[in-house]
Amino acid sequence: MEIKEKVFENYTTLIPVGEIDASSSMDMDAMIWKMIDHQRFNIHIDCSELQYISSAGLGVFISFLEELKTGGGKFVFSGMSESVYKTFSLLGLQQILSIVNTADEAAAEFEV
Repeated sequence: MEIKEKVFENYTTLIPVGEIDASSSMDMDAMIWKMIDHQRFNIHIDCSELQYISSAGLGVFISFLEELKTGGGKFVFSGMSESVYKTFSLLGLQQILSIVNTADEAAAEFEV
């Protein structure tokens, strides 16, 4: 898996390409820690190039929810394929995570 990064004024977009599974979830974990270390607590996950996510991948995002909230930020997910969305919804994550359709909608979620 590759993770593309785009830094904006009040948020950072991470674009995982391919699959987030047990092994590649460690890369996502490290990338999110990097954001936190740089005081970037608003993180947009653009899922438009994500083909698959495992429970380990979901666990990465869940593990950072409190850390981001404490820093005044949050995750916003966009561009999910139907299969990726199903994985999130099977665990009820659409109720605790912000999931929107487009990157523009995600950007609007971070406007102050």
